[in-house]
Amino acid sequence: MNLWIRFGGALAIGLAAAPLCAQSTAAMIADALGAAPPAVAHGATVMGHDGKVLRKGSNGWTCMPDLPGTPGRDPMCLDQAGMAWAQAWMGHKNPPPGVGLAYMLKGGSDPSNLDPYAKGVKGRFVTTGPHVMILSADVAKASGYPAGANPDTSKPYVMFPDTPYAHIMMPVR
Repeated sequence: MNLWIRFGGALAIGLAAAPLCAQSTAAMIADALGAAPPAVAHGATVMGHDGKVLRKGSNGWTCMPDLPGTPGRDPMCLDQAGMAWAQAWMGHKNPPPGVGLAYMLKGGSDPSNLDPYAKGVKGRFVTTGPHVMILSADVAKASGYPAGANPDTSKPYVMFPDTPYAHIMMPVR
């Protein structure tokens, strides 16, 4: 898999062709595992910037380190349903049925709360502190949580409303 996933909004594809940083494998693993609670991180697989497995896990979770060049620290961990959701998003396909979960306990910054394919800086980024994501457009729509270009990130909100990639952002601190 020659791609990197970063949510809730910015994405980069095909980054293996260009070196991203001189970060050691151990540093990338530690950064990735910091995205989830220790009980989840302990058994998680870690995927590097190029999509290669840096550490094989046993619990169905996949963690990824911060993507260099983005304005915020944004490592993340996804369960199996979350990875399937992310692969659908990256492939511009409809997400599979079900509900995925993701941890971003170091927070994240995204170029848009509305456009799942926004690239680059076009104004201010939406910055969310530590959070959990509930990855399901059906759940997001039924939640009644607010959505908009400039959400109050201190409260639950919907990211990418009115798209198949709508999901709930749940701050945890």
